[in-house]
Amino acid sequence: MANTSYPRTKIKILLLENISDAAVEELRVGGYADVKRINGALSEAELIKAVKGVHLLGIRSKTHISKNVLDAADKLVAVGCFCIGVNQVDLATATKKGIAVFNAPYSNTRSVAELIIGLCVMLIRKIPDKNAAAHRGEWLKEATGSFELRGKTLGIIGYGNIGSQVSIMAEALGMNVIYYDTATKLPHGNARQIRDLKELLKSSDIVTLHVPSDATTRNMMDAVMLKNLKKGAVLLNYSRGDVVD
Repeated sequence: MANTSYPRTKIKILLLENISDAAVEELRVGGYADVKRINGALSEAELIKAVKGVHLLGIRSKTHISKNVLDAADKLVAVGCFCIGVNQVDLATATKKGIAVFNAPYSNTRSVAELIIGLCVMLIRKIPDKNAAAHRGEWLKEATGSFELRGKTLGIIGYGNIGSQVSIMAEALGMNVIYYDTATKLPHGNARQIRDLKELLKSSDIVTLHVPSDATTRNMMDAVMLKNLKKGAVLLNYSRGDVVD
């Protein structure tokens, strides 16, 4: 039977933003010989030049694939986003050109969830303040204003892959977990869904954001919403920068 698949040795792959050597090796083992890896992100002008003749493009969250870049891509078949979101790609233009865009929604779920719990511990105990004081030669031994996570309420905004994992870990540490999501989500453990975002903010000692960046979430935490936070509450944003004003 004749081989109707395009030869893998002729497929040109470009990986940006310091994508792991393991990915490069995996592709080469799979028979893809022409794999180029660049450590940093490229500007639009640089991308327009670099993308010509490329069949597969691998990026992370810093690289922006605009309409101009996609128009210059004469052989591009797919864009792989080695991250959770695809908001850095002009999806409308990619769809029009028949270029597949895919992501890795579970790639760092647990890693981010663990980071959030670690930050909760550090901030509610005021470790950054005490660390800065120690570097100034001051030893702040008193525990005034420092608390345990146990018994505190964690408010999660966005109960998706990461938010739900944070929920499980927080409850294991003895926290009360409430969450807000625009969709009805099945709770994990004893977590409770709160339908009113302002109510969640007023009830939480720590609030953590896990939402995508789009028209519905941009600046969702503005001056009006921030006024609803309890005095001394902690706000964490490890989703997208433009979610908080």
